[in-house]
Amino acid sequence: MTREWEAALHRGEVQLLEQLLDSGTDINALDQHGQTSLMIAAHRGQTAVVRLLVARGAAMDRSAKYHLTALMLAVIGGHADVVRLLVDAGADTTIRGTGAPGFDGRTALDLARAAGRSDLEACLTGR
Repeated sequence: MTREWEAALHRGEVQLLEQLLDSGTDINALDQHGQTSLMIAAHRGQTAVVRLLVARGAAMDRSAKYHLTALMLAVIGGHADVVRLLVDAGADTTIRGTGAPGFDGRTALDLARAAGRSDLEACLTGR
């Protein structure tokens, strides 16, 4: 992940991100923690950035530390709009976290339930 891309991502600059993608930036490049831009934007609740990345073909089900995906990170961040966007785009809701207490063996739905977030549960179950 280039510094320019990472800076634009962290600032949520959708137009600059579009330009960088048009110039050949790898949409699925990893940061120093092994996370994709989609994971970072989902965890931060950057709905417009997530929408752009999904529309441009970002890999939705890649995982990083503890086998957490963008969908799971959106749940952890408590961002219902991002959760719904990712579910509607076809993110895998059956992937399970690993390793860390609180994540091991849990799906996005399990994480939402553990957090007591019925709004996130509704996004994940279609209710």
